[in-house]
Amino acid sequence: MSTKQDRYLRKVRKEIEPMFETSLTVVGHIVNDLQRRKVGNQELIKFRVASNSRRRTGDGSWEPGNSLFITVNCWGKLVTGVGAALGKGAPVIAVGHVYTSEYEDRDGNRRSSLEMRATSVGPDLSRTIVRIEKPGYAGPDAQPPAAVEGTGDEPAVDGDSAESSDGAEEPTPLSLSA
Repeated sequence: MSTKQDRYLRKVRKEIEPMFETSLTVVGHIVNDLQRRKVGNQELIKFRVASNSRRRTGDGSWEPGNSLFITVNCWGKLVTGVGAALGKGAPVIAVGHVYTSEYEDRDGNRRSSLEMRATSVGPDLSRTIVRIEKPGYAGPDAQPPAAVEGTGDEPAVDGDSAESSDGAEEPTPLSLSA
């Protein structure tokens, strides 16, 4: 292993075992391509998130407010999900523990950046539509499992319902908007 990798692994181990952790939830957009690499025997996906606020002015228009840029580091099982589902421009919600990463740039200047070791990352469903691909999850249009005879879970037979079906409307799904 190179010296650079050794330093990085020491830094990561130090981040894993802190006594006090600062948790943060960031809502924003991924602003760069995901960077996937191997560190030791573990995989890492790293990307930057921009969270921008806006505020309403006196005339009712919107103006930009403050911005937060943070580097999000994903380890373990997050690597697979984030790598398969997210990319540059995606609206995301990232939850994790934040810390300041200090380093020297190419010119020898001391620098620092805000970073997050993510515990959860996902698409912001208020700003995008996604399809979940998980074994056992069939989605909102899935049919209920077939009833087993004698369990009391049998489907109703025509005429069993207490309500009359004459002129009754089918229930419609709710449409929610933000």
